[in-house]
Amino acid sequence: MKVFKCSHCGQLIYFENTHCEQCGSLLGFEPHSLELLSLTEENGLLRSNKRGKQFYRYCSNHQYDVCNWLIPGNNNSVFCLACDLNRMIPDLSIPGHLQQWKDIETAKHRLIYSLLRMKLPLVSKTIDDQTGLAFNFIATVNDTYAEKVVTGHHRGLITINIAEADDVERETARSLMKEVYRTVLGHFRHEIAHYYWNLLIFRGDKIEPFRELFGDERADYTEALKKHYEQGAPPDWNNHFISAYASTHPWEDWAETWAHYMHIADTLETAYSFGLSVDPHGIRTAASLRAEIKTDPYRVHDFESIIRLWLPLTLAMNSLNRSMGLNDLYPFVISPAVMNKMKFIHNLISRYN
Repeated sequence: MKVFKCSHCGQLIYFENTHCEQCGSLLGFEPHSLELLSLTEENGLLRSNKRGKQFYRYCSNHQYDVCNWLIPGNNNSVFCLACDLNRMIPDLSIPGHLQQWKDIETAKHRLIYSLLRMKLPLVSKTIDDQTGLAFNFIATVNDTYAEKVVTGHHRGLITINIAEADDVERETARSLMKEVYRTVLGHFRHEIAHYYWNLLIFRGDKIEPFRELFGDERADYTEALKKHYEQGAPPDWNNHFISAYASTHPWEDWAETWAHYMHIADTLETAYSFGLSVDPHGIRTAASLRAEIKTDPYRVHDFESIIRLWLPLTLAMNSLNRSMGLNDLYPFVISPAVMNKMKFIHNLISRYN
């Protein structure tokens, strides 16, 4: 995520802000220009201080404080580009659901921002039911006979159990699943990978190159999951996969690797926006541990250049976390095999830039 500033006073602001803490201006995100604009109300619409002749309205979900995205004033749409993808949201009359939905939407909006930066195809199921995208955000009903809501993807419909927005629930699940990392945004990045596998690999011309790197996805998925949960990952999984779960099946390997590619791109964009560099003092460091992040990762076509920046940055990030008494921010090792898989994903996405 890049750094935003108020276009009225220049104050640093966050992607989710609805008003500037310094000058009080209303703020709204314009998804086509990817700008967070300062706004003034005028005749029932919002006028951009930066684009004086353009008028906007907030997305309807702004009333719940879960969205700050804008719709052109002459557009009759009720929802913004991101919220129009929602098919089902939680029952907001139930205590706690509004906050959980807000946390879910925060992650989803960040996901959509990244997809827009990558310029990937992004169409709602309301427009194209066959190849479009939609989201269900559902709570498990507290009923003995109710079916448990499982986070997952099916034919362009991504379902998220809103319990993932509960820190305690999520940490409990992470511990039970023996995962080293589990976030709401991570779930979105994993599930969107399944969607783009259908769109870019299955419907595209990349199925054979995919199988060469990730394996044959025609292997029985149900049996693969059963084997994984009964026997665990192979002892040498970290030589071939980014996570233990990635070793389950080629589809999950693709999704886990794609998610990590998005972790890298988004974090490097933030580091680039802040002008960060890594050059450890007081020791003789190899060139591989130094990085001056002067390039927007979304505009880099050479994947090796991205990795050369990423590895020193993870060393710094993990060290900072340890100084705060926290676990490593990025507790993963990118092996040569995983690097080749990420390069494949990077090259695939770069075709759209």
